[in-house]
Amino acid sequence: MKQTEPDFWVLEYVTVTKDPRTELVVAIGGTDKAADILQRAGGFLSAPGPRGDYHRLPHGLPVEEQRLKATAASHALLAAGHSVHFDPTLNMLVAPDGERKDALRYLAGLAERAAAASTSSEVAEVLTEVAAPVHGLLPLTREVVVRAWIAASAIQKAAPAGEPDPLARLAGSTNSMSETARAILHARNHAARPAATAPLLPGRAQPANSRHR
Repeated sequence: MKQTEPDFWVLEYVTVTKDPRTELVVAIGGTDKAADILQRAGGFLSAPGPRGDYHRLPHGLPVEEQRLKATAASHALLAAGHSVHFDPTLNMLVAPDGERKDALRYLAGLAERAAAASTSSEVAEVLTEVAAPVHGLLPLTREVVVRAWIAASAIQKAAPAGEPDPLARLAGSTNSMSETARAILHARNHAARPAATAPLLPGRAQPANSRHR
């Protein structure tokens, strides 16, 4: 008997997340009932998009207010029976140190994978997690340092004449982090290569089918 795919109502699923490019909190998907809940419970606004209308919070809201409104709307949707994918970074009901604990477990897991690696490809996989250009741990850490440097430079005055500026050294450290990431990726690429086949030693017997024919 031929199996058929179940009939999912995909548009009833709602995703509430923060767009990394615009920093806006957006809600995509959902029915008219979901739209009503988003607007009443979270103050979301309807906006036209390239693939149809979606909802977003108003421009210029402080981060904590974004989280408060997104949390209220998402949990109201869940209470009404809607299926919701809610970005955990917006959820104010998550324990404050929950993300930190997850990050520490992830790092500990990477260290265990590195220690238990028995092949070059397994080592390469761990190094990829560390230094991948977009989502690697080191490039993401560099992004944090860069943003902290920009913020601190805007808040503080330059160091007095004749004294080294710690913020300038902080900016220089980001270049070192980039160089380190490149070095790790180079090592990753080397580890990912197939092991070279050992050459035949002089005088070593060749298989019968490779001798003079």
